[in-house]
Amino acid sequence: MSQSSGLTKPLQDAIAEAEELIANAPFIRTEQDLLEGYDYLSGRIRMAMQMAFDHDLERPLFINPTHQFSRQGLDNPDAIYFNAYLKEGVEYVVRGRRGTSADLSFQVMGGAYTADSAATSLMAFDDRELDIRPDGSFEFTYVAEPGAKTMIVREVFNDWDTEERGQLWIERTDTVGKPATPLSRDRLAKKYEVAAKLLTGSIQTWFAFPQFFQYQEPVNQPTAPQSTPGGLSSQRSSIGHYALEDDEALIVTVPECTDCSYQAIQIGSDWYASTDYETHQTSLTKAQAVTDPDGKMRFVISEGNPGIANWLECTGHRTGAIMLRWQRLERDLGPEDGPVVEHVLLADVPERLPHFTPITTEEYAERIAARQRSVARRMLS
Repeated sequence: MSQSSGLTKPLQDAIAEAEELIANAPFIRTEQDLLEGYDYLSGRIRMAMQMAFDHDLERPLFINPTHQFSRQGLDNPDAIYFNAYLKEGVEYVVRGRRGTSADLSFQVMGGAYTADSAATSLMAFDDRELDIRPDGSFEFTYVAEPGAKTMIVREVFNDWDTEERGQLWIERTDTVGKPATPLSRDRLAKKYEVAAKLLTGSIQTWFAFPQFFQYQEPVNQPTAPQSTPGGLSSQRSSIGHYALEDDEALIVTVPECTDCSYQAIQIGSDWYASTDYETHQTSLTKAQAVTDPDGKMRFVISEGNPGIANWLECTGHRTGAIMLRWQRLERDLGPEDGPVVEHVLLADVPERLPHFTPITTEEYAERIAARQRSVARRMLS
C-alpha cells in the first residue's frame, strides 16, 4: 500500500461496513427497498465527508448536512438544517438576516445521537427571543457552555411558494481574521477517521432511533401532541408508524392550529428518512393542505390515489413513519389538538370524508409541479 492510500483506509473500511449494514437491514422486503437503501447510503457518505472535511473548530461555519440528496432522522421536508460544531468555553457570534420563513429556531446540543442514546438539548429558542432590526438583521453572542458540541439551526417553511430564505453565519471571536492552520498528514488522517465514524455511526443510529420512539407506539395510531424527543421547546409533535396493504388507507383528521406559525404532516420510509417530497406528495403543511369548513384537515395515507388534494403518497412503502409537527406555538397543545385516525379500505374513503372534494389528475399534477419549483428555489445541496 502506498503512503497516500493509507489515509483513506478507515473510510474505505467504513463504506464496506456501511454497505453490509444497508444490505442486511431487517426491513428490506423488495428490490425497491434495497435500491433506496443504496441511495440512502450515498447520502450518508456525503454527510460524513461534509461534516468531517468542511468542519473546522477554529473557523466554524454552518453546514447543511441534510437535504433531498442526504436524508436522515425523518428529516422535515419543510426545513433547511444548519449545523456548526462548538468548543466549550469559546465565544461565538451568530449573525444573519431574517427571511420570511414560518420559523427560525436555534438549539445547542450536548453529546450526539447514537444507537444507544439521544443527544441532550442544552438550549433551545426561536427568533422571537432575538432583537431583529428593521432591516431584518440580527446577531447574538454565545459562549459554549460545558458539554456543548453542536449548534443546530432550523429554518422552517409553511408556505413553500411565498416564504423566502434568510442569511446566517457564525464566527469565533478569538480566531476571526487569522489564517487557517496549514494541512498536515495527521490532520487529514484524522478527518478521514472522523468521516468513517460518522458514516457507520449515523446508519446505526437511525436504525435504532425509531425503535425507541415511533415503533413503541401501536401501529396506525400516532400519539397526541407531545414534546419532541431531543427537540425544541417551541415545538410539539405527534409520532407513529403505519402498515397498509395496497387496498387500505389511513384517514388522519387534525384541527388546523391557528396558534402556531407552522403545522405539518409527513410520512417516511423504514430507513427513517423522508421519501420523495419533490415529485410526490409525501408531506403537507397547513398552507398546502385543504382545510374543511369545520376547521379540520383530513389527510389520506395510501398507495392508491383517493382522488383528493390531501393525499399522502406511500410511494411503494407498505410500512413507514408518520410525524405531525407544530412549531412556533403560542400555547401548549392537548389531545384534542392531535390526530384522530381511521383505518379503512381505500374504496371506502369517499364515504368516510364528510367534505369529500375530488380533484382531477391535471389538478394534482399542478400541485406536484409547484412542489418541484419550490424545492428547486428553496433547498440547498
